[in-house]
Amino acid sequence: MASVPPDRASLALGVPPAPRGTIHLRSLGGDFRLRPGEGREIVFGRNRDDVHVCVGEDDGRVSRRQGVVLHRAERWWLRNTGRLPLRLPGSLLLFTDEEPVPLGEGYTPLFVRGSSGREHLLELFVSGADADERPTRPDDPTRPPRTWPLSPDERLALTVLGQRYLLHEACPQPLTWKQAAAQLQALRPAGGWTVPVLAHMVARVRERLSRAGVFGLVEAEVQQPVGNALNDNLIRELMMSTTLVPPDLAALDGVFGD
Repeated sequence: MASVPPDRASLALGVPPAPRGTIHLRSLGGDFRLRPGEGREIVFGRNRDDVHVCVGEDDGRVSRRQGVVLHRAERWWLRNTGRLPLRLPGSLLLFTDEEPVPLGEGYTPLFVRGSSGREHLLELFVSGADADERPTRPDDPTRPPRTWPLSPDERLALTVLGQRYLLHEACPQPLTWKQAAAQLQALRPAGGWTVPVLAHMVARVRERLSRAGVFGLVEAEVQQPVGNALNDNLIRELMMSTTLVPPDLAALDGVFGD
C-alpha cells in the first residue's frame, strides 16, 4: 500500500470537516483519513511503500511498520507493532504488543523517538459532534483555548497545590496534601481546610474534567504506582488550557514553599 501524499490545503488550514468518528493521521511524510467502520485499520511506519502514513522515513531506529490504528467496538484504538515505544500525552508510553489504547475525539499527538535524539511526530484527530463546519482560514480570528470553570475555592486550592508549576520550577511536583492544606489554612483560616476537604475537592475537579474527555485523571488511565500522576496531569491540563496562569499566584500573597 502506498502512503497518501499530504494535502497542502489541509496542512495549511487544519483538519477538513468530516463525519463524526472520521480519523485523520498526519506526519511530515504523509496525510490520511478514514471513516469509521468495524475492522478498518491504518498502518504507519518508516517503509513508505508498505504503510498508509510514513513516519521517520530516513531514521533507521523507527520500525518499518511502527504501529496500527484500528476501528473496533465503535471507536479507534492505537496499537504499537514496532520496536520503539510510542509516547502519548501525559508521558504515557505504549510498548510493543501491549493492549491497544483507545483514542478519544479530538487531537492526539504521538511521538516516536528515533536516532540522535530525534522525535518524529504523528498527529491524530478524531472528528467529533462539534467539528467545525469549515477549516480555519489564515485571516480568521484566533480561537481562545478551552478553559475549565473553577469555583473560587477550587482555583485557590489548585493554585496552592500547583504553585511549583506556576513558578516554573524545574521538574515540578504538586505539593503534598498536608503541605497544601496547611498553606490554605494559613491563607483562609475560616475555610476549614483539612487534608480530606482538599483531597475531595481536587478529586471532584479531576472527575469533572475526565467526564469531559481529559485523559489521565483517573487511576484506570495511568500506570501503577499512581503516586502524584493524577494531580500532575490535572495541573498540566489546567495550565495548558490557560485555566491556571502564573498571575493566579497573587492570591497566595507571598506564601510559597514547603
